[in-house]
Amino acid sequence: MIKAKTQSIVALTYFIVASLLGIILRLFSTTSINANYKYIVHTHSHIALLGWVYIGLTTLIFHLFIKEEAKKKYSKLFIATQVTIIGMLISFPITGYALYSIIFSTLFLICSYWFFIFFRKNNSSNKESISFKFINTSLIFMVVSSVGPWALGGIMNTLGNSSHWYKNAIYFYLHFQYNGWFLFCLFGLFFYFLEKKGIQIHKDYTFPFYKYILISCILTVFLSFLWIKPPKLIYLLSTLGVVYQVIALIKLQLIINNYKKIILNVFTPFIVKLLKFVYLLFIAKVVLQFLTSIPYFSELTLQIKDFVIGYLHLIFLGITSTSLLAFFYQYRLIQLSKKWTSIYLLGFILSEILIFYKGFCSWQQLSMIDDYFVILISVSTLMPIGILGIYYYNIKPTFSTLKESP
Repeated sequence: MIKAKTQSIVALTYFIVASLLGIILRLFSTTSINANYKYIVHTHSHIALLGWVYIGLTTLIFHLFIKEEAKKKYSKLFIATQVTIIGMLISFPITGYALYSIIFSTLFLICSYWFFIFFRKNNSSNKESISFKFINTSLIFMVVSSVGPWALGGIMNTLGNSSHWYKNAIYFYLHFQYNGWFLFCLFGLFFYFLEKKGIQIHKDYTFPFYKYILISCILTVFLSFLWIKPPKLIYLLSTLGVVYQVIALIKLQLIINNYKKIILNVFTPFIVKLLKFVYLLFIAKVVLQFLTSIPYFSELTLQIKDFVIGYLHLIFLGITSTSLLAFFYQYRLIQLSKKWTSIYLLGFILSEILIFYKGFCSWQQLSMIDDYFVILISVSTLMPIGILGIYYYNIKPTFSTLKESP
């Protein structure tokens, strides 16, 4: 059986690779690199989403929700998944979207379906618990998101990659990955920990939150289609989506207000700080999506890619990655060093500021600071340094002593 601790180290390895590929992408703006930029973009995004996040989340689900007697059966699925990810890591930089990369991507989708079926057959969850509702829904969204990649083949063969349907298929996939699969799974992991600590949050709080955030996730997919200036119905549905998301945020705040003292007592002080930071980022996400429901700002994001990149990084590097590190530590799968984690977060915060700053300058037609790209590369380097530090911290002989660093 491949243990959850081993799986978590594999996930961290992909995180390192994805972060280094991100630095290479930044270097394209300052130096000549003998590589295809688009191919590296494809590699970076696939390893980040399917390597680091997918393996990270499925590792935690495996560790917490799968029956002990079924865990031995998981090794074949885990190994098969690694073959597909490594296949993408090798093929994408060389060929981009071509025969072999498409084969490995398709096989990965099949492995993800396999995981969903494995979870449904072998989970040990209380089906009435809020944690199960979130985890199960997250996996459903993961499957739903795959409609996007499947549609790409048909769209390319009939309409071509210049068609707006091509971009919409990608946006559909990213929406249900980021706002569905990732976020719902993270909420499930959070509530599961509270349940295991004996903290029973009343259904009058949890069910409305789940209901509103579920509806908002479904409706806010229409935000991704505003760039083609669709019928008014699409604008209405997207607006309803962000309204429901604001209501969901209010419901979440009510849970925090009523159970704050209890929640703070079950997490270590360092993890509490990380989760507070993640919550602030979640609020920022809600605000940004609310703004994009306004036609002026939806048009602005179409024109200025930096705002989109900043938003995606906010969810991926800020909310999702920080939460994964916190949950890995809280569930005793990795050690987490304050020093290296802080270096990673400093790199994330500074790079986000610079990315949105560039977007703001483009919006207001302002000149940027000298050596902007050099500065961006410099601060972005802090992220792989922090991740490498965390990785090293976990492969030392003291791995078995799981404690918070001073």
